[in-house]
Amino acid sequence: MAIQNITSNLISGNLQNTTSSNSSKGTSNTFSNILKKSIDAVNQQQNTSDQMINKLATGGDVDLYQVLIATQKANITMQTALEIRNKAVEGYQEMMRMQV
Repeated sequence: MAIQNITSNLISGNLQNTTSSNSSKGTSNTFSNILKKSIDAVNQQQNTSDQMINKLATGGDVDLYQVLIATQKANITMQTALEIRNKAVEGYQEMMRMQV
């Protein structure tokens, strides 16, 4: 089992998927598209974690360690998304405080 960098996979994987899908559809690669794809990836991690927890709770055929790993991945991706959001809001507020 290979251990992958979650943060770089979340961001770079979404950028690559967005670029390839947008170029094939002919749509522009906008900030809103990239943001939506990133939020969808975080949501997918959360859903996967919830499904594995439900399988474990109901006695399904799932390994405890896999559930713990999926839960930690979901937690880390959520924390990363929150930190990115916090930095973006902080930057916006700093720009709004600037005098012209």
